Amino acid sequence: MDLKGKTIVLCVTGGIAAYKAADLVSRLKKQQAEVIVLMTKSACEFITPLTLEVLSGNRVIADMFDRDFPWEVAHVSLAKRADVFVIAPCTANVIGKAAHGIADDMVTTTLLATRAPVVMAPAMNTNMYDNPVVQENLRILAGRGVRFVEPESGRLACGDTGRGKMADPAAICEAVLRAAARRDLEGLRVLVTAGPTREALDPVRFLSNHSTGKMGYAVAEAAARRGAAVTLVSGPVSLAPPEGVEVVRVVSAREMYDAVLAALPEQDFLVKAAAVGDYRPAETADDKLKKTDGGMEVRLVRNPDILKAAGERRRPGQVICGFSMETRDLLENSSAKLESKHCDLMVANNLKTEGAGFGTDTNVVTILRRGAEPEALPILPKAELADCILDRLLAVRAAQ
Repeated sequence: MDLKGKTIVLCVTGGIAAYKAADLVSRLKKQQAEVIVLMTKSACEFITPLTLEVLSGNRVIADMFDRDFPWEVAHVSLAKRADVFVIAPCTANVIGKAAHGIADDMVTTTLLATRAPVVMAPAMNTNMYDNPVVQENLRILAGRGVRFVEPESGRLACGDTGRGKMADPAAICEAVLRAAARRDLEGLRVLVTAGPTREALDPVRFLSNHSTGKMGYAVAEAAARRGAAVTLVSGPVSLAPPEGVEVVRVVSAREMYDAVLAALPEQDFLVKAAAVGDYRPAETADDKLKKTDGGMEVRLVRNPDILKAAGERRRPGQVICGFSMETRDLLENSSAKLESKHCDLMVANNLKTEGAGFGTDTNVVTILRRGAEPEALPILPKAELADCILDRLLAVRAAQ
């Protein structure tokens, strides 16, 4: 998911963290959002409106009584246009005004008029943040549905150390994405597998593949944004876990098999995006295998087929999606897997197709569904493809 077609009203208030708004605007624009910036007069002392105008591509509004604009009641029109209303940084002063309905500048007046989801990123001195008055105001706003991106702990601009640093702009951008997302998976449980498995030869070496887990992690993140309770069974990867997702870390195929089947009974959807090793060494040496002058032979045995086992154990109403990575005969091989593994959907891609494969940020897939023609999708970012896959899962569920 991105923010294409969405209008984000970003309010910048008067704290030293206002300089981070430049990074946040840039991130929102990269997500294809239309960004309109409002600033308090205090915020203009920390960062110039011109900086945010250049980054957003829109005029910054800082004066409630500015007459140099097309005729409309500006705070009302902006409140109506907003798909998400963000205040970052959000000072104790603005938090207090918002909690008690005070509207004495462009930011607080527009906030009072909007019905869009509101995201606040508090930033202030530690003692101010911990003050009972501020904490009570935060509770009032949370009770009204305001979403907070909690401040971080660290050394503050005032020299104190503690909680109060504005959250990283990446975390705020993620909160905006979640606030803007469809909540069509609310109340549903989604189990996702991701990454490679490793099969140990000895304490030093293992058999594995080139999977980085990007596709599976994208599906887990998209499902969480859309309201699902997500369990991610992950092989060894270097990716940060998606926010709000329960991560079960495994190494071998047998560990992933046990984790998936243990979690499967309570799931509504299974998306098995992991690249699981088909074979493992018949024996794992206790000590490092020493090289010799001759060759080495390693006997391999078959790993359990996780997707097939899940298909055989599925309960009524569950929807199962597999992934098929091929280098030839894509549709023939993937269609056979769709049937033999008792799946509803099979996401098939060819490792040799440009823009597809392991480690890329894009993928080129064909989605196979029982009783339907193959659906070939164009090259897509994996984050966008993740939403496409979830849409198809919901369609299968609705047709059952």
